[in-house]
Amino acid sequence: MFDLLIRNGTVVDGTGADLRVANVAVRDGLIVAVGADLDGDAREVIDASGMIVTPGFVDIHTHYDGQVTWDETLEPTSLHGVTTLVMGNCGVGFAPVRPGTEEWLIQLMEGVEDIPGAALSEGIAWGWETFPQYLDTLDRLRWSVDVGTQIPHGSVRAYVMGERGARNEAASPEEIAQMAQIVREAVEAGALGVSTSRTLGHRAMDGEPVPGTFAAEDELFALGRALRDGGGGVFELAPAGAAGLDIVAPMKEVDWMRRLSAETGQPVTFAMLQVPAAPDLWKEQMAATLAATAEGAQLHPQVAGRPFGVLIGFQTGHPFMLRPTYLALAELPMQERIAELRRPEIKAAILSEENDAGTGSIHEGIAMLAAGMLDSLYVLGDPPDYEPTHDRSVAGIAEATSVTSEEAAYDALCADDGTALLMLPLYNYVDGNHDAIREQLTHPQAVVGLGDGGAHCGLICDASLPTTMISHWTRGRTRGERLPLEWVVRKQTKDTAALFGMTDRGTIEVGKRADLNVIDHDRLDLRMPELVHDLPAGGRRLIQGADGYVATIVAGEVTRRDGVDTGARPGRLVRGRR
Repeated sequence: MFDLLIRNGTVVDGTGADLRVANVAVRDGLIVAVGADLDGDAREVIDASGMIVTPGFVDIHTHYDGQVTWDETLEPTSLHGVTTLVMGNCGVGFAPVRPGTEEWLIQLMEGVEDIPGAALSEGIAWGWETFPQYLDTLDRLRWSVDVGTQIPHGSVRAYVMGERGARNEAASPEEIAQMAQIVREAVEAGALGVSTSRTLGHRAMDGEPVPGTFAAEDELFALGRALRDGGGGVFELAPAGAAGLDIVAPMKEVDWMRRLSAETGQPVTFAMLQVPAAPDLWKEQMAATLAATAEGAQLHPQVAGRPFGVLIGFQTGHPFMLRPTYLALAELPMQERIAELRRPEIKAAILSEENDAGTGSIHEGIAMLAAGMLDSLYVLGDPPDYEPTHDRSVAGIAEATSVTSEEAAYDALCADDGTALLMLPLYNYVDGNHDAIREQLTHPQAVVGLGDGGAHCGLICDASLPTTMISHWTRGRTRGERLPLEWVVRKQTKDTAALFGMTDRGTIEVGKRADLNVIDHDRLDLRMPELVHDLPAGGRRLIQGADGYVATIVAGEVTRRDGVDTGARPGRLVRGRR
């Protein structure tokens, strides 16, 4: 008697092997048999005829460090076939924490990852000081997906150095030794790795860069050695210039990462994006990571499967949000507001005005950025199109309709009763060219990530990247060469799991965890992002669902049917390699 039997599905097993029609049997949370002739009784049978059956996706770049303490479903990531997620990225998180400094860590996370501070303050149930205590707290919780975490450099530095660490002052040898000891103990307790941030774009709410942004090599290498000595794991970072918000990332970043990995024997993964200021720099960095393998280093550029940017709309942030006439309407319910915005005299007034000073919030900053890049905005559409052509750009619409770009943007934002969204691709889409993304994805050292689930709540919803990888790259792409389904599945199952040492999952093989997806490949597509106010304290976030996920299974239990949460909570804390 099996617990679950998936019949007649087209198995894409995560190894890269050819597709095959087979049955998959599950018992006690594990895959116990796979075969075309397999049969038997089961407590539940899923007919997967005409469907693909994949391993559950492993998302290695999320920021649910606070949300895991109050949210069992961990949406939007769990909406997209993800059965294991990794958080604690970019050097920010909530452990270790000295009593009385909790709010400072919240302000750091809000500034870097745009997670509403009020939601974190109300939602997090604190009850730890050290990182092992944080893991023990998580071990008592249950979710719809498995969760693993890294220890963040920013929290460690602030814990050891206090205000000096928060202000990015140089660490003494004694302080470096203390930080290393904390990292080692965290890895011994089950942290999957250690993370840091070196990009000036990552700042706390007070404007200070993340603690560790300017850390010298002796500090970074001490963390790497502690990672090794604690049992091993991943060294993850947002490198200097990763998002093009400061000086374009110098090759010396790749150099110290190469030397760190070669010395410690541990993999290093870092954010890799195509930046408009130096559109071919990523090729040099990719080449350097490949050359580093000859020296025993393991460098893995972390790349995204679509343009990397923000969503612009009347519900998020937009180029007109600081103009006096709009400000007078901003608090109206959307239905009333859009009725006013469509009045010719209101439109004329807004288009004729200059911006007020504003408060300096991140959303206003993005709005002002968009105002200066109107011709780079694209209508997202429904279903969303993340490889849009020129005719979907504000510039293209303005040309076709003989209006200004500002008027074309205004009209586009008024569509769909004011819920329309425009995409501003800041990176990975220079001159509207998606081929750079394809080349990044297919590089032998690249790993798929950067979804940022749980973060940037009012600006993006890139947690849906796993769906884009399947729906766009293996089926929907019309402007260039697609990618093989078998290869794309492997990139976000076996490969991402293996990077973090999770060799018990990521493939459909006997003895592996029964983390699975049953997917209607022909129907798989993204829905429009939707702004909701369901975080603690009424905090807002963008949620993006998908059609085509027939079933998602974690440890043998069906957690979603046709995209709907079943209430099953088999998800557990995943501890590290030790």
